[in-house]
Amino acid sequence: MMLPKLGDPVIVQNITGRYGRLHTKLMLDYGTNIAAGAAPGKAGQSVEGVPVYDTVAEAAEKTKAKASVAFVPAEFTLSAGVDALEAGVKLLVIITEHVPIRDELKLVQLAQSKGATIVGPNCPGVIVPSQKVKLGIMPAPSYRPGNVAVYSRSGTLMYEIAGQLTANGFGQSVAAGIGGDPINGSTPVEWMDFVQGMDETKAVVVVGEIGGDAEERLARHIQKSGYRKPIVAYIAGRHAPKEKKMGHAGAIIYGNVGTADSKIKALSGAGVKVAMTPSEVPVLLKQALR
Repeated sequence: MMLPKLGDPVIVQNITGRYGRLHTKLMLDYGTNIAAGAAPGKAGQSVEGVPVYDTVAEAAEKTKAKASVAFVPAEFTLSAGVDALEAGVKLLVIITEHVPIRDELKLVQLAQSKGATIVGPNCPGVIVPSQKVKLGIMPAPSYRPGNVAVYSRSGTLMYEIAGQLTANGFGQSVAAGIGGDPINGSTPVEWMDFVQGMDETKAVVVVGEIGGDAEERLARHIQKSGYRKPIVAYIAGRHAPKEKKMGHAGAIIYGNVGTADSKIKALSGAGVKVAMTPSEVPVLLKQALR
């Protein structure tokens, strides 16, 4: 897994679309080096001074970019992702919602074969405050440079908890929204291993939600690996009804599988401090870092 550093070139796919234009400006304002855009049939145009190419391959050849952010409609996400991965992109952030599961599976398989990482789909992206790199749609004022890594299945909860951390003096080394779909390009276990290897990261905050067993698998991984850095978690959906989708496609409980209680129990059993509210996260973090 790689994270862009200050000044590293980034490509925006579907940069000429409504959301591509808006967030290109916001990413540029933050300090991200958006070096090129890709939009079929739009070569020769520019958005916020960023040149547009027909394909990611052309954009990557001109800029040497290894990261791309995709604002492509769901029905075109598979072809856009293949375009990026085949062009040598190593970090592909897919913001798009409602991507078909079969397409997600194909992209994950291709990324693995290329040694690349996908963040998303259905995610807010990745931000590295110390490097002034924002790849996605998160509100920049919620984040400050620091030494706490945050990753989340929920975008809006990531913003809320990052804001709580910032307000209480905890900046972030990296914050990533891994996506709310049943299939994610990268998993909590992969992100935990990655941030545990970051010297600048002194603690980790995990934001989970009901549905699936990603948090339970993470708890088992933490126990087996014997992590040294403090971990605080928050699980959304404690009062959600069973067999009703709650916001995300992956946030649905079937029977007794994927409940908030099972996730909280598993993480607590692995030595993770679990907050009951977002505002409790910085409180537990202060305790864990004593």
